Amino acid sequence: MDPSCLQYALTEEERKQFNELGYLIVENALSPEQVAELTAEFDRIYEDKLSSGHDPKTALFYPNFIPDHSSFLNLVDYDKVLPKVWDILGWNIYLYHAHMIATPPSGKAKSDATFGWHQDSGRVNMEMESHPRPRLSLKVAYFLSDVSEPDRGNFWVVPGSHLKDNLEMPADRQGQPEGAIPVCVKPGSAVFFDRRTWHAGSPNWSDYTRKVLFYGYGYRWIRTKDDMTVQHLWESSDPIRRQLLGAGVNCNGYYSPTDEDVPLRGWLKEHQPELVR
Repeated sequence: MDPSCLQYALTEEERKQFNELGYLIVENALSPEQVAELTAEFDRIYEDKLSSGHDPKTALFYPNFIPDHSSFLNLVDYDKVLPKVWDILGWNIYLYHAHMIATPPSGKAKSDATFGWHQDSGRVNMEMESHPRPRLSLKVAYFLSDVSEPDRGNFWVVPGSHLKDNLEMPADRQGQPEGAIPVCVKPGSAVFFDRRTWHAGSPNWSDYTRKVLFYGYGYRWIRTKDDMTVQHLWESSDPIRRQLLGAGVNCNGYYSPTDEDVPLRGWLKEHQPELVR
């Protein structure tokens, strides 16, 4: 990990926005060259899935894409993004979930039907005894397609809803919750969002296919949310990347980590000691 990455640490304004709104937009997180390379690999996977019988009119949800190409792997510890992640969650973290989504044009008329609003993490939201619910994890969404205008399958959020355990829905299931907005960003943008933020995908009423990569970071004692087959990448990875890919000394090390379990902690002790406790 090159110390130059600290220039991308979370600013106080970014921290304030994330804590108050539950999400943060970082424009131009990816260069045009990165967007082009990632899009080429995204399209290769998407075309392969279509050839294998995926319905071209429905969204493709494809987890465990990290091993598919080095360009995906390189975003796991991306220097423009990871410092913001550890500034929010701390050092005992790893990539617990990753998925890509392609949302093609729906071919349907636009409607006012209420979207599928939710908080991430499933049963966690029913079984954790706290209010508000604990943060636990966040996602970084890298947008490869242009969703700078509404109706392009945009990701919607209710700003500030990460501190609410429930969200009131329209009684007739028409329209969206009060305060809901579409996230409109250009290709290359990264959107960080707290797992508790109430959010929803939306139908794609445009002529463009929406393309997004989601990287989910959480505490190391959280189980993976998909069948991530990344263990074969450990040997060729540096220590911090190995940590982020889920490596550890033993099971107890996920709860009471040693320095060998969490090399990120050792690196931060040297370069950003205020984050280590």
